[in-house]
Amino acid sequence: MQLWHYKTRLESVRRRAVLAAAATMLTSLAAFPTQGLAADSRPVVVARDMDLNSLDPARAFCDTCQIYLSSVYDRLVDLSPDNKSIVPMLAKEWSANDDATVVTFKLDPNAKFSDGSPVEAKDVKWTLERLKNIKGGIAYILDNVKSIETPHAGTVVVTLTAPNSEFVGSLTAPYAGILNSEVVAGQGGDAGADAATKDTAEQWLLANSAGAGAYVLESYSPSHELRLKRNENYWGKKPAVGQFIFLQSKDAVSQTQLLESGSADIAMQVDPTTSKNITNENIVVETKPSFNMVYLALSPGAKNLPRPLDAKIREAIASAIDYDGIIDLTVDGKATRLPAPIPNGFPGSGVGEPIKFDLEKAKALMTEAGAADGFTLNATYPNVNQYGVDYSLMMQKIQQDLAEINIKLELAPVEFSVWREKVNGDGIPLTAVFFAPDYYGSSQYAQYFAMMDGTVWYKRAGGASDPTLANPETPKLLAEALAASSDKSNELFGKLAGVMAGEHVILPILSPDAVFVSRKGISGLRFSACCNMVLSDIKAE
Repeated sequence: MQLWHYKTRLESVRRRAVLAAAATMLTSLAAFPTQGLAADSRPVVVARDMDLNSLDPARAFCDTCQIYLSSVYDRLVDLSPDNKSIVPMLAKEWSANDDATVVTFKLDPNAKFSDGSPVEAKDVKWTLERLKNIKGGIAYILDNVKSIETPHAGTVVVTLTAPNSEFVGSLTAPYAGILNSEVVAGQGGDAGADAATKDTAEQWLLANSAGAGAYVLESYSPSHELRLKRNENYWGKKPAVGQFIFLQSKDAVSQTQLLESGSADIAMQVDPTTSKNITNENIVVETKPSFNMVYLALSPGAKNLPRPLDAKIREAIASAIDYDGIIDLTVDGKATRLPAPIPNGFPGSGVGEPIKFDLEKAKALMTEAGAADGFTLNATYPNVNQYGVDYSLMMQKIQQDLAEINIKLELAPVEFSVWREKVNGDGIPLTAVFFAPDYYGSSQYAQYFAMMDGTVWYKRAGGASDPTLANPETPKLLAEALAASSDKSNELFGKLAGVMAGEHVILPILSPDAVFVSRKGISGLRFSACCNMVLSDIKAE
């Protein structure tokens, strides 16, 4: 099937989406009229396909989670608008010993939670230990924490098991937001070694927040809307917007329609093709580089594989994909390729060349692997539109590409929650998903994607059933990179990137530009490498 057939199908889907949106949104829109209100009092409505899996900082792991948590829970440190520099937040200052194994944080005495109580060292210790022990999606940033001491109510001392030059930066991640320990513990929260089974605070945190951020949770209705209101006790600079309403809106056309009608102020997942057709003079479109990544992942250890996905087969799959064709089809060419699963601009990025589309090479590799006749693979993936990429459209194109080397993909689009359960269970032979950085630093990519014991994708790739996937050089390179000086660290991360690319388990498809679409009068929109979109920066005329 040619590309124009896919585009025709996409336009058909978009037309149907408009009709569906008109039918399903009327009740919701009537609940929050925005016209005629003062900028400080009217809500700012954000149209977004929400991928929330939790509102608990220790359990949440998603793009919408980043926005929510960074708005409600202040962290020890923050990431500046340059997306590289670390700046004070709850900690007014910090210092490390010579080998970066002991870090001391001095808390700002003015910091307080939304209930007015002070943020103290005991809250930091409890929060970080809870995050580490619940073992949620981001817990790996605390894997090398040996101890957390609180010699004073305003002092926190973290001792690490090994040097880690990126540790402080990793605490800008929204999931490291500090909770009011007394409040959450009173609602079933637990920070002990067995918190993963004993902690029962998640349900309470779906309806309440207990942070020190610029906003507090007002209400959450799954698959419908998320409402935040300004924290009137906020200890920092008062944010300009009094209320944000995140409205569930599945696709780019529905989001654009909400903007054009004046029922939404910001749309977060409008693709370049849709955005270039916007002619409404009241809508502003801005395109900016991002650090986001859309990728394929293979699971050599998934159950019930038709044949082993050995190194030759994985490289054949990687070589058979028409990456430029996918970029043209899904985001109208507004994206870049990545040589490895580390975004451009991060330490070690840009080393080597992105894998080339080489059909003859792919066929030769299939023959060398004894698989010239091909086989069938399950390809379950989340049915989402993320970063402007329609995943069903992309996967249909990849299905077409792999058919050229006699690999038949059985496409199975599912809800994100179903996908997460399946990929963390028996595994998925071939899937597609996305990743946004949680802080500025490359260790997160090694700790999430590299083939070494303990990483998320080593488990998902079936490392337990196929331990040959583990590369013994990877943990050594990571440890050396985190202990080295800046220039040497970049060099080592570059080597690590090359190792990860050569495994052909994680295949970066594209790094899309961030498209911000909003109504006139909205300002302060920016892409953040830790937090996706920073609500406290936004203003509405």
